[in-house]
Amino acid sequence: MCNNCGCNVVGDVKIHAHPHEHAHPHEHVHPHEHAHPHEHVHPHDRTHSHPSSPQEGRTVEIARSILDRNDRLAQRNREHFSEKGLLVLNVMSSPGSGKTAFLQRTIADLADRLSVGAIVGDLETDNDARRLGQNGAPVIQITTGTVCHLEAKMVFDAAQKLDLDALDLLAIENVGNLVCPTAYDLGEDLRVILLSVTEGEDKPLKYPSAFKAAHVAIVNKIDIAEAVGFDREIALNNIRKIAPQATIFETSARTGTGMEAWYEYLDKFYQQKTQDLKQVTV
Repeated sequence: MCNNCGCNVVGDVKIHAHPHEHAHPHEHVHPHEHAHPHEHVHPHDRTHSHPSSPQEGRTVEIARSILDRNDRLAQRNREHFSEKGLLVLNVMSSPGSGKTAFLQRTIADLADRLSVGAIVGDLETDNDARRLGQNGAPVIQITTGTVCHLEAKMVFDAAQKLDLDALDLLAIENVGNLVCPTAYDLGEDLRVILLSVTEGEDKPLKYPSAFKAAHVAIVNKIDIAEAVGFDREIALNNIRKIAPQATIFETSARTGTGMEAWYEYLDKFYQQKTQDLKQVTV
């Protein structure tokens, strides 16, 4: 994975606002240098066996250092977002699952309930950011170049270009990939994994780490399930086997099927978080 292939060496990452949006002044928030516990389950086991060679030893130490630093920055993000009263989603999937269409519909349909902004990660182009911003939602694009995942520092820098005080929900569309992004906590409240019916029922078995860390599993493009020979029961059983903790929704971003249940879930989660934050500050 990216701990070994080298894509965790961040190069020319670019962060820019959607053309129709104005950047906001940088808001200075200083990172805490001490580690914080958080409730997210990380797919990478941080306990390593003794290396069999000096080179392996260096690889393990470098990987551990990168992930530990990311965890500290992710906790900074989590605290910062909570101070703003934000509900934050980290949305992951393989390419072609309909992730952007799903978020595009979510943003449009929630317009009268929650104020939604988005951060979009792609190796190149701002095509997805343009789509998510079509209804006027504030969107920031991160182009990662060769990096196949978003990291907490990227998200923090991008978030400073949004007026977070004006938002209720921040949706982070991660780079299309079911491997590397699973190792990187971004400071989210909910980790959402999408599986489209065109990908096959065994996706959770092939990429268990992505599903094990998910709070929500979306089975998308359900409107064409019969046409592509999708076996619903096998798919749902595979998700439950790998991710028994995940709440499952069956949706179609194109027709709207199942989307209302998803919105009700988000609204309930947001209201609960808002109430919890008020109790903490009393």
